[in-house]
Amino acid sequence: MSRMVKVFDTTLRDGEQSPGVNLNVAEKLKIAQSLERLRVDAIEAGFPIASPGDFESVRAISEEIKTVTIAALARAVEKDIARAGEALKPAAHGRIHTFIATSDIHMRHKLNKTPNEVLRMAVDAVKFAKGFTEDVEFSAEDATRSNWDFLCEVFEQAIRAGATVINIPDTVGYTTPDEMRRLVRYIREHVPSISRAVLSVHCHDDLGMAVANSLSAVLEGVDQVEVTVNGIGERAGNAALEEVAMALKTRSDFFDASTRLDTTQIYRCSSLVSALTGIHVSANKAIVGPNAFAHESGIHQDGVLKERTTYEIMSPEDIGLTASRFVLGKHSGRHAFRKRVSDLGYDLPDQELQRAYERFIELADKKKEVSDLDIEALVRGELTGVEDLYTLEYLHVCSGMAAIPTATVRIVKEGRVVEEAACGDGPVDAAYRAIDRIIQLDSEAHLEEYSLRAVTGGKDALGEVSVRVTAGGKTYAGRGVSTDVIEASVRAYLNAMNKAGSDLKRVAIRSNGNNGLAAQ
Repeated sequence: MSRMVKVFDTTLRDGEQSPGVNLNVAEKLKIAQSLERLRVDAIEAGFPIASPGDFESVRAISEEIKTVTIAALARAVEKDIARAGEALKPAAHGRIHTFIATSDIHMRHKLNKTPNEVLRMAVDAVKFAKGFTEDVEFSAEDATRSNWDFLCEVFEQAIRAGATVINIPDTVGYTTPDEMRRLVRYIREHVPSISRAVLSVHCHDDLGMAVANSLSAVLEGVDQVEVTVNGIGERAGNAALEEVAMALKTRSDFFDASTRLDTTQIYRCSSLVSALTGIHVSANKAIVGPNAFAHESGIHQDGVLKERTTYEIMSPEDIGLTASRFVLGKHSGRHAFRKRVSDLGYDLPDQELQRAYERFIELADKKKEVSDLDIEALVRGELTGVEDLYTLEYLHVCSGMAAIPTATVRIVKEGRVVEEAACGDGPVDAAYRAIDRIIQLDSEAHLEEYSLRAVTGGKDALGEVSVRVTAGGKTYAGRGVSTDVIEASVRAYLNAMNKAGSDLKRVAIRSNGNNGLAAQ
């Protein structure tokens, strides 16, 4: 029987550190619920000391998710650890994940500490964390560029202090598969107490080897891999959960290792993370990319029709993709729509389902047949995670080669109907200017990124627009879909502005509350 490898998902912590990603509490909770259905072993829910929002997220996930270990990150500093411990109080299974850098370059230039000082801080941090929870993970940041003997000494002392998990981070994606195997072997041979702890790896993808390095570590016997959905994360990202999971499942004969994941939840979780982070999955992305199970070559098509395994080493059903069972159109009812949404792996609350159904009926009036990709796009558009402070009621644009682009926008703003018009460099710019006049955030909003793609082929294809908007020092992702690309653009911008408006509203409430306390 193959040994079991634990999956530690850090999408909500390391993944959220992707440039331009800023998830709110409701969005993080949706992803955590999806990860629970996927049956990961641990969810790193955030870095509580980083911000009030991170603290609230870890707290909310700890209260909601009870079948998975919830981890919170903390530097080897008492205030970080205490904050993490406080956030994890409601957790059924809580883990404090504390770390300090051990490479010469980090100790000298970042920490300005000697090796002995770092060793003492690591031990003190683990001991202090044990006062909040029995489950303590210790990470040696930049382990793969550290002196191996010093690394082993730090790990040994951390285990003696009470660490239950020892993590080897390839923080800058520097190592190679062969070198990773040799490092894991060296640690197993030179850390006397290593059998008392779970041995883990956390690989970054700067050289494109995060998954290969993680799998090499598995071959050498590590007990846990740290991953993110779609491989998102700082810089080039992390080892992709779906790639590690399906490699172990597809090549179980080679790795002699497996996970407890329900891989049929992979596609659903991938789509959710993509929708909420605003990071598109590339067409050629392994496992979850749109082309992962597509065949254009005649030779390939002929082979798959005769015997699927000629060109497919995995089944689409393995990751939760299912063949279409019936066609949906304007005569399809709400029950049929709910069933199809469920078949596609989405479990929407009644309010979100109703909004998606209303959009579906609008779309069905414009398209003869609505594909699964269309439905997924509509559903993703409703995964906002925030209340709708601003709702589009009317849009009219005028544009052309000899005309000045103008837009008239009517929005329901917190219960009031407000209309504005504006000119711009193009119809989208004009519409966004009109929206800015209506909303008037306390902090000026800047459009940082705009992208448009067709969901399906054909002249009646849905257009899906993704934007990134910066306001109040934070970046917000927005998404909108429509057969009219201008309308899709407006919906995407409003989606981002709803998030920004809700955030700024909470900040104002918190500030007023603090002022009130100070006055007392």
